[in-house]
Amino acid sequence: MTTKTALKPLDTQAIVITGATSGIGLATARRAARQGACVFLIARGEDDLRALCEALQAEGARCAWAAADVADHAALSAAAEKCKRLFGGFDTWVNNAGVSVFGPIRETSMEDQRRLFETNYWGVVNGSMIAAEHLRTQPGGGTIVNVASTLADAPMPAQGVYSASKHAVKGFTNALRMEMVREKSPVRISLVKPAAIDTPHPKYGQGLTGYAVQNPQPVYAAHVVADTIIWCATHPIREITVGGSGRIIASFYSALPMLAEPLLARFAPRLMRDRASDYQPFDDGLSDPTRDGLEEEVFYPMVRNFSVIAEARKHPGITAGSVALVAVAAIATVLLTQRSGPMRYERIRERLDPRGWLDAEALRHRFEDISRGLRDGVEDLGDRASDLRDDTSHQARRWFKRSKKAVSPRQRERYAREARRYADEAGQSARRYAGQAGQYAKDHAREGGALLAVATIAAAIGAAALETRRPESRIRRLAKF
Repeated sequence: MTTKTALKPLDTQAIVITGATSGIGLATARRAARQGACVFLIARGEDDLRALCEALQAEGARCAWAAADVADHAALSAAAEKCKRLFGGFDTWVNNAGVSVFGPIRETSMEDQRRLFETNYWGVVNGSMIAAEHLRTQPGGGTIVNVASTLADAPMPAQGVYSASKHAVKGFTNALRMEMVREKSPVRISLVKPAAIDTPHPKYGQGLTGYAVQNPQPVYAAHVVADTIIWCATHPIREITVGGSGRIIASFYSALPMLAEPLLARFAPRLMRDRASDYQPFDDGLSDPTRDGLEEEVFYPMVRNFSVIAEARKHPGITAGSVALVAVAAIATVLLTQRSGPMRYERIRERLDPRGWLDAEALRHRFEDISRGLRDGVEDLGDRASDLRDDTSHQARRWFKRSKKAVSPRQRERYAREARRYADEAGQSARRYAGQAGQYAKDHAREGGALLAVATIAAAIGAAALETRRPESRIRRLAKF
């Protein structure tokens, strides 16, 4: 048995594609045929297969087809035998066929769930087993490309059954790859995980949501995934994601599932709702072949024709070189723009140094101003109280002299009442001045205390920063611990 894989150029390969009459499979068939490969098309609809094959042959492509349900192992094996008879075998097998159900898991019947798994999971298993048995005996081996989804990494509400099937495809693909490695088989197995793609996938799925659904933005063109599948046919790639949005969501879900799940539960169904289309509770894609002709895309208003993350995965050397070049350019910019005085990173360090957050000299002057203002305010209030005391004493003496000169008891009583009233007013004024003095002192003491607290915290941070620079620093030992 050959143990070394030697992938052929695309124009010398024969490629089998399941689910070839719609979406990603249709785009892959067209692009592979136009690049010179022999394409063998498998789907359930004979009319669409015949029309597609005739169209490709009219363009000069080498093409053949067989109608088969990937869930039927015998029918799929017969299709593979037909390909061997016509093309002498095949070099790449693409498991792309898939169906979907949109709706809550509890509202999806067990029959529909089993039917979905028959296509999405068992169709991949059947195709992979048939392809592996053929490719492992061929000189140079070949490639199996399994098309999963980014939902294999992060499930979505309203697509729970579909997400589960793609999780199963991912697990099966990874396990089969390891078995091929253990056997030293020349069979390469790639897993392609598209994000939201501009295909009729939502249209042909069974709808249980009560509203029309669509793929949430950003949406990528079907040919972006097709180009990735063709790349896997000629390059040994283990796993590749098409669409940065799917990768971001998957990474977020993997890192913070407790936060991601409530957000996805709330917002994902809203983003999937298509308010511009009518609701169709059931379509014919789950159990029967589609009858709407060959549809590669459904024309979303905004479609991306390029996936940065997929291109970076295809060209890891160029990606690493570009990152290194950017890093070198950044370092060179810092060094070449350095002028006299501290360097840029030293200025940044000075800004981050807590010892520079507070000007000690300005703080000292501020304390002096507060103390001087407090002293002047208290002295002013003291002068007011002294003047009030002198005035009160003078008025008391004047009223006392008048009372002595009074000739009648009524006059003495009137002078006494006026003296008491004046004394009460003087007491109230004195209390008011004393209260103002106390509040003034309290406000300035509060401001001084706040500044003192800030200065203390800044000093503590600065001392800690200085302490960490010492090799025998206790803070360093605590951090290591």
